Amino acid sequence: MGKVTQQHSLDRRDAVARLLQDRGDLLVVTGLGSPSYDAMAAGDHDNNYYLWAAMGSAAMIGLGLARARPDRSVLVITGDGELMMGVGGLATITVAQPANLTIAVLDNGLFGETGLQQSHAGHGVEISRIAESMGFAWTGIVRTREDIDDLRGRLDDRDGPRLATIKIKGGNPPRVLPPRDGVYIKNRFRSALGFNPI
Repeated sequence: MGKVTQQHSLDRRDAVARLLQDRGDLLVVTGLGSPSYDAMAAGDHDNNYYLWAAMGSAAMIGLGLARARPDRSVLVITGDGELMMGVGGLATITVAQPANLTIAVLDNGLFGETGLQQSHAGHGVEISRIAESMGFAWTGIVRTREDIDDLRGRLDDRDGPRLATIKIKGGNPPRVLPPRDGVYIKNRFRSALGFNPI
């Protein structure tokens, strides 16, 4: 498998903003870097749990949250490089079968935080097919704004775990940094869920 030419047209920031449009009480976990910046640019929210320096962990944190709160829809927004670092977690998600979990993978085929080097996806690895082979209830490839609308319409489904790769253009728009204080993020999120800060 060699270098794959990426011809994606979706703007990353626009795609995330569209996905989070009219989000209601959706719980959102963001992978480190760009997904967190984009969720913040779409509007900070008490129901956002931003990860810092936890590469490969977003999907598993989403699984834990989905199991702890089966009454709420949970969306993980992560990058292709971040997800591949913890790709084995997809098997655990399949076994657990959380009905309320959706994973949206921002796939530009690049490691955006370290200099835009080519990622596994850039070499042709299709993450949605990995999830499909593991037994996710629904997988998809998002290439258009209408596809984003379709994905957004699935966020409240309760048919098992879902994963979509969102094919985005490479590049790094200006960073919009969410809060970096981990204790603050944790306690704000706990309070939004009705728990006391610890």
